[in-house]
Amino acid sequence: MDPKLTEVSQHFERFKAALVRHDYDSCNNLLSQLKVYLTGFRSLPPLFEDTPNAVHELTIARDIYEHAVLLSVKVEDQDAFERDFFQLKPYYTDARNRLPPSPQEYPILGLNLLRLLVQNRIAEFHTELELLSTSALENPCIKHAVELEQSFMEGAYNRVLSARQTVPHETYGYFMDLLAKTVRDEIAGCSEKAYDYLSINDARQMLLFSSDQELLDYVKEHPEWEITNGVVYFQKAKESAPCKEIPSLQLINQTLSYARELERIV
Repeated sequence: MDPKLTEVSQHFERFKAALVRHDYDSCNNLLSQLKVYLTGFRSLPPLFEDTPNAVHELTIARDIYEHAVLLSVKVEDQDAFERDFFQLKPYYTDARNRLPPSPQEYPILGLNLLRLLVQNRIAEFHTELELLSTSALENPCIKHAVELEQSFMEGAYNRVLSARQTVPHETYGYFMDLLAKTVRDEIAGCSEKAYDYLSINDARQMLLFSSDQELLDYVKEHPEWEITNGVVYFQKAKESAPCKEIPSLQLINQTLSYARELERIV
């Protein structure tokens, strides 16, 4: 075997061992070294030169970037996830015909869709979906993300939260927890505008918590809310929210101006 490839393989084994024992600092250091080593392989994107060890080099590089993506999830680093995913993506697209399928491909593609949903990047979410084949759309990891997006857009927040219990891959927990927080914040924002107060029981059901303690912990994150005698009061939030005056006269003048312009066109 090529000495460079042997060195990369040895470093990668150390990286995987550190990942198993949750030594993430060592993982990051080894990953940085591995990425430097990979720059010496001319068979990798974007060159794709047909070298004697091209298939082996492409395979180990894909494996390294897949582990890098999973590491970013474990350390809860969304920026690192995005960087590593885009470095990995050419191995799923441009190098598809050069390599055997990876068992991690669909779980990672589903993770990326989930990340876009959490970040409310819906246009990019659908762009990524358009790039997937019909068979890929039938994969449970992809279907999970698609169904979540549909539930989120429909406002079926209970389905979004219950989906946490049926994740198709163990790595999905981090983004599902972020999505659950996004959903509850959305419900909380609507609730404090619609109600002056709610009983603890009603608030717990509204925010889809399974226990009063979870609700109490959530209320602590909102200092503008108050709990008194078993009731959650939103009044402080309403009082602290700035009131915006509606420029009614300006709007009337603009509307009349539009009407006159339309009349001229007709």
